[in-house]
Amino acid sequence: MRVGIVIVTYRCRELALRCLASIEHHSPHLLETTAVVDNASNDGTLGAVASGFPAVRRVAMERNAGFASGVNAGMRALVDCDAICLLNPDAELLDGNLEKAAEWLDGAGDAGIAGLGIENPDGSLQLSCRAFPSHRTAVFNRHSLATKLLPSNRWSREYLLTDRDHEHVQEVNWVSGAAMLIHRRAIERVGMLDEGYFFSIEDVDYCKRAHDAGLRVVYLPMTRVRHRIGGSSRHAAYRAMFEHHRGMWRYYRTHMAGGLAVDVITAGGISARFGLHAVSLTVRRLVGRDGRRGKDSVPGRPPR
Repeated sequence: MRVGIVIVTYRCRELALRCLASIEHHSPHLLETTAVVDNASNDGTLGAVASGFPAVRRVAMERNAGFASGVNAGMRALVDCDAICLLNPDAELLDGNLEKAAEWLDGAGDAGIAGLGIENPDGSLQLSCRAFPSHRTAVFNRHSLATKLLPSNRWSREYLLTDRDHEHVQEVNWVSGAAMLIHRRAIERVGMLDEGYFFSIEDVDYCKRAHDAGLRVVYLPMTRVRHRIGGSSRHAAYRAMFEHHRGMWRYYRTHMAGGLAVDVITAGGISARFGLHAVSLTVRRLVGRDGRRGKDSVPGRPPR
C-alpha cells in the first residue's frame, strides 16, 4: 500500500508544522507522499514547509476556496497513492500505524472510508464517528443544550454513538474529516469531495455518497490521532459560521429533502440557528472571551 496524507491549511502555519513533525516522528517515509495545500494564507506556510520538510509536496491555491476544494487539489497531487488520509493541521499522529489501517481497509473489499481513533488534547476520547443526521440532530448534537443537560438521552446517544465501544473496529454511518482515510476504490466510485461545501459537512456528505455507492464506512481505532478542535476560523469567524449552516442546507437538499412545507420549516430552522450562533459569537467577542484563545487558527469545523 502506498499511503498519502493531505493537509489543508489556512493561516495556521505553526499548527501545520507540528502536524508534519508528528508524521516525521512516527512515519518519516510518509512525508514523501504528504501534500500540504495552502488556501492562500499569505503567512509563509508553504515556505516554512519547504524549509523544514523539503520532501513534502506543496500546493498553493490562488484563493481560499474552502476545505473540500483544498482536499481535492491534494488528492490530485497524490494520484500515485492507493489510500489517502485527510489530516487536519490541528491534528498530530500518535503512532506509526497509519499504513496498518490502510492495509486493513485495502483487505476489506467493500469498505471505502475509515475514520481513525481521535483523542482530545487531554487524552480523552473525541467522538469522531456518528449516525447520519436527521431533523432531531439540530436539538441533540454534541454541543446542544439538550445533550449537555441530558447527556444520556436516547437521541443524543443514537446520533453520537456514545454507547459504542470505541476501542474496536466497527461499521458506522460517517466519520470526521479531521482524520479520514479514503481508499482509491472510493475515489474511483464516488469521486472527489463536493466543492459546494466550503468546509464542514463535506465529510458527512462524502460518507453518505459512499454508502449510496455500496461502500462501507468503518471506524479503525488502531491508528491514534490527537486533535485540538479549532472551531470557526478566528480570521473569518462569521463567514465560517455562515458556510457551516449553508452546508447544512446543502446536505439537507441533497440527501433529505421532503415536501415544500418540510423544506420551508427546515430552512427557517437552519436560518434561526445561524442567527443565534452569530449573536452568541458577537456577545462573546464583546465581553472579550475570544481574547483567551491562542494565536493559531485553523480552517475549523463548527461543532456538530
